Parts: sequence; C-alpha cells; structure tokens
Amino acid sequence: MTFSPAAHGHIRMTFIALALCFLSSLAVPCFASVGALRVASGLSRPVYATSPASDTERLFIVEQHVGRIRILNLQSGSLNATPFLTVGGLATGNEQGLLGMVFDPNYAESGLFYVNLTRSSGGATEIRQYRVSAEDPNVADPSSNRLVMTHGQPFSNHNAGWLGFGPDGYLYVPTGDGGSANDPGNRAQDITDQRLGKMLRIDVSVDDFPADVQRNYGIPPDNPFVGMAGDDEIWAYGLRNPWRCSFDRLTGDLYIADVGQNAIEEVHFQPAASLGGENYGWRIIEGNRCNRGADALPCGHPSLIRPIHDYGHVGAPDGGVSITGGYVYRGPIVGLHGVYFFADFVSNQIWSFRYQDGVKTDFINRTTQLSGIGGSLRSISSFGEDALGNLYMCDLGGEVFKLVCTAEEAGDFDGDCDIDFADYAQLANAWSTQFGDAAWNAAVDMADPNGAAIDYRDLDFFAEKWLSGLSFDPPPPPRRSRANAR
Repeated sequence: MTFSPAAHGHIRMTFIALALCFLSSLAVPCFASVGALRVASGLSRPVYATSPASDTERLFIVEQHVGRIRILNLQSGSLNATPFLTVGGLATGNEQGLLGMVFDPNYAESGLFYVNLTRSSGGATEIRQYRVSAEDPNVADPSSNRLVMTHGQPFSNHNAGWLGFGPDGYLYVPTGDGGSANDPGNRAQDITDQRLGKMLRIDVSVDDFPADVQRNYGIPPDNPFVGMAGDDEIWAYGLRNPWRCSFDRLTGDLYIADVGQNAIEEVHFQPAASLGGENYGWRIIEGNRCNRGADALPCGHPSLIRPIHDYGHVGAPDGGVSITGGYVYRGPIVGLHGVYFFADFVSNQIWSFRYQDGVKTDFINRTTQLSGIGGSLRSISSFGEDALGNLYMCDLGGEVFKLVCTAEEAGDFDGDCDIDFADYAQLANAWSTQFGDAAWNAAVDMADPNGAAIDYRDLDFFAEKWLSGLSFDPPPPPRRSRANAR
C-alpha cells in the first residue's frame, strides 16, 4: 500500500498528536517569559486583591485606611465608582485598618464574605461577616455586619490580616504576636487563653458559643488542642507577624510568610496532610537564628519548625527587612505552575522558587523582570489571585499589577506563554493551506515562513518546540476534606 504526500502528512500529524497527548498528560511546560502589567491605579493604599471562586470578571481590591473594597472589571479594566463595601470606625496606624478579606467557598449561593480589620476603639482585631446585597451584585449590604471573632491588640503593630478558607472548608486566621518588639509578653509561645502569634482555624458555618456575642463560630473537632491544654481555636503557633499566607489551590499546602525582628525574614511550609500543632519558633528563634536561648525551650529543640526559606536584613538584591508572602502560581501561564512568588516590602525585591518533596529549587530574583509595564511596581503590600489563578501584586502607592506573558515563543500561537493543545488546534485548522488561502496562518507556517503550504515540516517543528518545554512532575498528594476531618 502506498500513500500520497498529503496522506503521509495527515498520518504523521495524527501520530504526533497522540504522542503529545500522552506526554502532556504527564508533564507541564516549563518555559515562561513574564512581566507585571499595571491593571489599576489611583487606589488608596491597596493591601489585598481577590475574587470569588466562580467570578472570572471581577477583582476585589482592599484599600487599607479608607476601609473600602473596590471592584476592578477585568474585561474593561475600569474601577467601579461605587465601592463594594465601605467600613468605618477603623484604627489607621501604619499596620492597622482594613487588612484582608475572603469570600465564602459557596459565595455564589450564600453571598457571604469575611473581612479582617482593626477598629478605632482600642485597636482590637475583628473578623466580620458580610453579605452581598440582594439588589446589586456589585454592592454589599453594610447592615449585614456580623461579628465572628475579636481579640485585643496590646500594641498597634503586628496585626497580621490575611484570611483564607482551607481545602477542608474551615477559615484560617493568622494573628501577629501583639506587637512592640521581641514579643514582650511571649504571646506567640503561650497556647493558653492567648490567640496572638498563632494560626487559628475555625468553622464559620456553626456557632458553638451561642451565649457569647464575641465568639460566633465553631471549633473543628480535629483542631490539635481540643480536649487538652491549649486554646481550641489554635491550629499552629510561634508566629511573629504572618504578613500574607496562602493555600496552593492545587495541592492544599499552606505557605506562611512571617515578618522578622532585626535579622531574618522567613517562609514556612505546612503540607496539606498536616494535623496541626506546629510550633514555628518565635520568639525563641527568628528563622534559623537563635533569638532567645533563655526561653523555656532551647533554640535547638526538635519541636521548633524551621522555615523552608529565609533571608537576612542585607538589602537588595539578596534581602530586605519586611517580607510579603505570595502564592504558588496556578494561572494560565502553565510554565509557572508550582512556582511560589514572594517579595520584600522595603527592598522592593521579588523572588520565586519551587518547593516539592522537601526540596527547594529554581530560586530566581525576578525584580527586573517584574519591574512594571505601564507603571513602577514598588512597596509590594500584598499578592492576590483571581478566579482563574492569575497572580496580582499590590503597590501600596495605589497601583495593582498582573503577572502576564510577555515573550513570543515559536509555537505559542495564542500568546499564553505555553505551547499546548490550544496551539495544536490552530495548526490543525491551518493544515495543508498556503498563502492566499482563507485558513492560512502565517504564525503556524514556522518551518518555511515564505508562503509554502503548512505541512508535516511545520508539524515536526511544532512538536519539537512543544516537547522541548515539557518537564515531568509527580501528581499532587491527596487533599483533606472537611467531611473527612470531622
């Protein structure tokens, strides 16, 4: 049996498509050239950005001191003139104000979301629940305010501020150590009647304390100190001021960036399978440095969890003095999947690395790469994610930037920094066409870009580009669920 040249091309195309289908099921493209594109400006001290899980059209931006939550329309790039919510009565010290928010995992049905703030009266922290208005999805109902939790703050600094729902459905609330310097009350190590310097974990779907107006939540039964000495809300402890934490949306692993005292900034890692109870060491240790060797536990005690990454107060490009935690990237730039991004607020440095199986790799300083397109990215107060996993960076000076693909790679026809089946579909649609044909695509004509027919030579070129960008990763570990936890 013999085949025509065209038939040979179709057979080769089918074979390569099947091979790529198999290989890509095991692999992740690893190349990416990226930048930081300004998507919003004119904001007042933006300190967070997020979206409900199913909302791909809007980004909600938290403004710290004016107490506003603004909506950025992702398609048009415009900010709504009317805020989604304005919260009054805030303390407005440098580390105070409206500090964070999170949408309920079932926001599309419940309309509920939560905010973390410090109030002007006494500077105490409050976790509040609000509901979107019934009339307008772009406006919350301020009268729906319901206190979930509150705790006092002995000083104006170290208020933490992030909120996040874990893959188990519980709300995680990191708290600072109460402020001042070197944790004078040793609050981070005190687990009895002391919520400061902790990672708290609560169930906002129930109320275990109906007689207590300041505790409107439940205690997950598998929290580590339930039924023994220690506050039932505590999930982990030994934190100084965890400024921005995040869950890897694929694996459920928790990353905690903790601001240091005089010497070390650090990133902690808690695997999704953790049972809680970790002691991250403050004030005994600062990163891997002994800070208070005379405390109850010695600095070398094996119970103290060491960071997966730390850096010193040495300035750019290797360090800084105030870490801003970020996210493991899971957005449309597939080549960056699994990469954790973070920054330093003072030195304006941005770094990234991968962490897998207890090993940190691919550490990169990305400051120059992400210096800003359409603006200057500095004073990074927070990172954020939208519903699609796109990564955003908030500049306290009033701007928000988005991580975007910037380079044109041969074979990446749709410009998403990834050669994948979407690009293969464009090649297939243009197959056997040549210059002058309606379906001919100049970008696809890679092997001989002079108007010749798109044929097996272009397919071979495309396959080589695709395969050269593949790296093989094992599947993620299983995620814990609230049903299993309870």
